[in-house]
Amino acid sequence: MKAIAIIPARMDSSRFPGKPMSEIHGIPMIGHCYYRAKMCKDLQDVYVATCDDEIYNYIESIGGNAIMTLSTHERATDRTAEAMIKVEAMTGNKLDIVVMIQGDEPMITPDMITRALIPFAYDDKVNVVNLMAKIESTAEFEDPNEVKVVVDKKSTAIYFSREPIPSRKKGLDDVPMLKQVCVIPFKRDYLLKFNEMEETNLERIESIDMLRIIENGENIHMVMSEIDTYSVDTKSDRDNVENKMIGDHLLSKYTL
Repeated sequence: MKAIAIIPARMDSSRFPGKPMSEIHGIPMIGHCYYRAKMCKDLQDVYVATCDDEIYNYIESIGGNAIMTLSTHERATDRTAEAMIKVEAMTGNKLDIVVMIQGDEPMITPDMITRALIPFAYDDKVNVVNLMAKIESTAEFEDPNEVKVVVDKKSTAIYFSREPIPSRKKGLDDVPMLKQVCVIPFKRDYLLKFNEMEETNLERIESIDMLRIIENGENIHMVMSEIDTYSVDTKSDRDNVENKMIGDHLLSKYTL
């Protein structure tokens, strides 16, 4: 199975401009994502897809693989697909799986990527996988920057929302609080199919592109991650992640 990771990243973030180059323990956030993804032995290679010279030049400076993409992409999947086609043209090899890793997941681990790839080996019907993790606090559950997910008994996604789902308003405290972790492997051809689908109504309402798949009656297989990880949407998130990464066992492998 030929699998690569592509990390889409851009400087123009509405909530946190310049986010990919914001430093955590002296390393730009996009650098953490790249270094940690490269540790996964199940990937043939890792690429950063960007439309910004600053990100491109940084990745090149650390000996990484950077792909320049169009600046007009509105969705990470579009940028990922463009980079995938360019990688195939450069290498002359058609890929099987592309793992899209959001550039605001600096605490990813190689084991998380491996875990997300496992379902493809056992079920030919799996076209896309999302990682998920337990939410440990009410504040995180109610944070609109955190994408929540509910699943069925087969770990197929039922719905994603930025609202706290399922509801706790009936007085029940023991509800499954789960969040999406943006390590998302696609079958190569399904990524292209996904980008050909029209944007859907719920996708626009929630600003969550995975809803496009659900609204079209197709499945997203969810895989539980037991690893404590946090995404970065704001400067306070960056500060939180910096604190969480103190003593991180992977950090010492790519810092002096």
